[in-house]
Amino acid sequence: MFKIGEFSKLTQVSVRMLRYYDETGLLKPAKIDKFSGYRLYSTEQIPILNKIIFLRDIGFNVSEIAIALNYWDNTFITNQLENKRLEIENIIQIEQDKLSKIELAIKDIQEEKMSIHYNVTIKSIPSYQVLSLRKVIPNYYAEGELWKEMCAFANENNIFISSNTFSIYHDTEYKERDVDVELCALVDKIGENMNGFVYRNTEPIQIMACTMVYGEFKNIASAFISFANWLQEHNQYKMTGKSRQIVHRGPWNEKNLDKYLTEIQIPLEKI
Repeated sequence: MFKIGEFSKLTQVSVRMLRYYDETGLLKPAKIDKFSGYRLYSTEQIPILNKIIFLRDIGFNVSEIAIALNYWDNTFITNQLENKRLEIENIIQIEQDKLSKIELAIKDIQEEKMSIHYNVTIKSIPSYQVLSLRKVIPNYYAEGELWKEMCAFANENNIFISSNTFSIYHDTEYKERDVDVELCALVDKIGENMNGFVYRNTEPIQIMACTMVYGEFKNIASAFISFANWLQEHNQYKMTGKSRQIVHRGPWNEKNLDKYLTEIQIPLEKI
């Protein structure tokens, strides 16, 4: 048995942290000397301490570490690590978005480019016969996975879908998470609805405001701001219905991000 200072030196873990693990219940001393009150540790506790340090270093909090220690086996810990990997990837994506915004802001300041003006045109959009897939997805970045699901379904069921595709956003507000999106692909014939895939005719839109966005998808945000300014100047219109988005050039047919081309469509009505 080792006193806490000795155990600290052998394991290269500070006494402060050993006391903290004791207080939180992650690693209690193997024994408390009833005469001196010293915390005593055994070599059998070293593997447990190593697990605690490993999990702590990859971002597990105290409660997560406690659960992992109580249910430690290869299957359980693999699932826990996979969940943590996905959590960290999401955090990285969020931080990368922040960096992108900083870099864009620096570029705009250096170029004295305060804003970009997008041209807005008015169209009449007919009804389309489509194969649709509507789901609530974690965020807008997850839409690409939904398109993969659509393509896989079409291939598996020998369904020819046109390259004319678009997305309908059913939320009445901007959502940071749990986005209600419907993918639509034009088809020349109606099939059987199954597994969330539905054949239907989309609603015709008499007055649709459309604007083209060049470059990365992050540019879409500034296009909406530009549209807000346009709508304020053309106050005979107001927004109504569900917005749509058509990606004319994207990851599947264009490698250069600067050449991406996205069309934003927003239904309007006259006041």
